[in-house]
Amino acid sequence: MTDTPEKAVSIPQNKMGIMPIPKLLITMSLPMMISMLVQALYNIVDSMFVAQLSEDALTAVSLAFPVQTLMIAVSAGTGVGINALLSRNLGEEDYESANNAAKNGLFLAFVSYVLFAVIGGLGSRLFFVMQTDNPVIIKYGTQYMMIITLCSIGIFLQITFERLLQSTGKTIYNMITQGTGAIINIILDPILIFGLFGFPKLEVAGAAIATIIGQVTAVSMSIYYNTKKNKEIDINLRHFRPHWRTISIIYKVGIPSIIMQSIGSVMTFGMNKILLMFSSTAAAVFGIYFKLQSFIFMPVFGLNNGMIPIIAFNYGAKKKDRIKQTATLSILIAIGIMLIGLIIFQTLPEFLLVNLFKASENMVAIGVPALRIISLSFLFAGFCIIAGSVFQALGNGVYSLIVSAARQLLVILPVAYVFAKLFGLSMVWWSIPIAEIVSLLLSSILLKRIYKLKVEPL
Repeated sequence: MTDTPEKAVSIPQNKMGIMPIPKLLITMSLPMMISMLVQALYNIVDSMFVAQLSEDALTAVSLAFPVQTLMIAVSAGTGVGINALLSRNLGEEDYESANNAAKNGLFLAFVSYVLFAVIGGLGSRLFFVMQTDNPVIIKYGTQYMMIITLCSIGIFLQITFERLLQSTGKTIYNMITQGTGAIINIILDPILIFGLFGFPKLEVAGAAIATIIGQVTAVSMSIYYNTKKNKEIDINLRHFRPHWRTISIIYKVGIPSIIMQSIGSVMTFGMNKILLMFSSTAAAVFGIYFKLQSFIFMPVFGLNNGMIPIIAFNYGAKKKDRIKQTATLSILIAIGIMLIGLIIFQTLPEFLLVNLFKASENMVAIGVPALRIISLSFLFAGFCIIAGSVFQALGNGVYSLIVSAARQLLVILPVAYVFAKLFGLSMVWWSIPIAEIVSLLLSSILLKRIYKLKVEPL
């Protein structure tokens, strides 16, 4: 308790409350955008090497994608709750509560890991048997899923430690940790998949092991930066006991975010089932789309990660103009990024499929129109992504949940299924742009509402 007065004197000048918004947003977001671009690069490289094994191997990794996104959903959703609470505590200069949020966040990360290790250990084979009867896909997929779940402690701790650094504005260290982990993954992928330099040829399992090693490396560096460089919070867990009120506040924002992002896993699983009605190649194309679109969406998510603590901090500090300026600038940048993505997907789909994934003629015939149709959703997605994060930063994750559920469960899956039955595969892809238009309308209405309720009265 004796440290608190000293901190109270030195920390009120946190840059999130005083730095000009354009410079602050770029300073906070650019490192995260770069690190997430590297993350997207290793996601694509992962699939590029796996595609060289066979189309079945690529399909197996694609079908495992919902499980990976579910783990990220739980860890990132919990991280949103930690981030919003911790940044708000710092804005209010309540350092004891900020430390509480950090420590309980680490506890929740470990609990989440144990849950997924059990699920992966018991249910990996069943997960693939439910989707296909192809023995090669089942074999590869089971191996991949077992490794990424049983060894998932890295992803949960990595995301949590990154959120702690984001909450205090030290995003440059996240760029270093994520970038290093991703580069190690990229280097190890071909070595472990194809058995180079005397290593055994592990095929799809090698891709999973490379991912785990990269994550553990990033965690180790994150621990160092949080203990040595992040002086605004204390994460010493000696004598730690779970603080249930803090956990409930974290999950008040975090659970809607977890559900929202988990809905993406449900949607992907459902779309894979619909596409497998036509062929495993169609499901592989959908997996390739997610790998490619991550190169466009990841920078926007990096922008989000820089934006959320700024809005949460200034909401705690009751600085309305800074909240408005941050949200507006973020939306404009996000729209610009998505327009670049739209141009790439419209002009280079065949180049991307053939040169990156060695696509067969059949895959090209399915994939080129699919990428062009789906990418039309980019016109609206930038605004919707930023709006959802503004809801979370202001402590109302339920709005994000409403938009996400409407888009992915009430529109994408039903429309995709009906189009598949009535018109065939070529029309299934249109479900995604249609859903994004619905998301745009809902996001606009709810953003106007939350501004009137929470920001205007400040």
